[in-house]
Amino acid sequence: MVRAGKSRSGPQAEKQSQESSRGHASTPSRGTQSRVIRIIGGALRGRRFRFPDVSDVRPTPDRVRETLFNWLGPRVNGSRCLDLFAGSGALGLEALSRGAASVVFVEQNAAVARALSELVAEWKVQGARIERADALRFLAGTAEPFDFVFLDPPFASGALSQAARLLEQNGWLARDVRIYVECAASGALPALPASWESLKAKRAGEVGYYLFAKAARGAEPA
Repeated sequence: MVRAGKSRSGPQAEKQSQESSRGHASTPSRGTQSRVIRIIGGALRGRRFRFPDVSDVRPTPDRVRETLFNWLGPRVNGSRCLDLFAGSGALGLEALSRGAASVVFVEQNAAVARALSELVAEWKVQGARIERADALRFLAGTAEPFDFVFLDPPFASGALSQAARLLEQNGWLARDVRIYVECAASGALPALPASWESLKAKRAGEVGYYLFAKAARGAEPA
């Protein structure tokens, strides 16, 4: 079980970056070493992989992933996870490494999705499913409830609020779900469903990251 970073490639990379990969606008070009992601916990701890050389990809940093999975703790074990805008898949792979039963990776960019599929096959990762699809169109399809959702669209895409609304309205969230949100630290959070209760929030440089629960009527707060 494992997780990787996000990437883009091909002549349509700039356009596709709006709907694929965990990355942010105006990311500087990377050298070979800066495109290497390390799994930081679980069964695959210490394994490294290189994601495609695409200019606008910025995978979730090690220290942010470490904080996130410290927040999640043992809840990850046996969980069902959805990694939207997956890119190279660093968050989903990290979840699998730490015992998640399954992760669905949604990635529109063909080269990025192919690289992730090849990595999963090479590492013989169990429980990974790669969906090459636009994230918002995917959420308009037949829903299945997830215990964790990693929601990290490109900062400039404007997709965060739309994805959050579809997750809430279309039945993708299990009752005790945890939702991870990553966005630009500057400015206020985009509009999110009123039922999402903020549990944790931190900032790392230009990145703001948050953990939410879905507050259900009649249930105790998470």
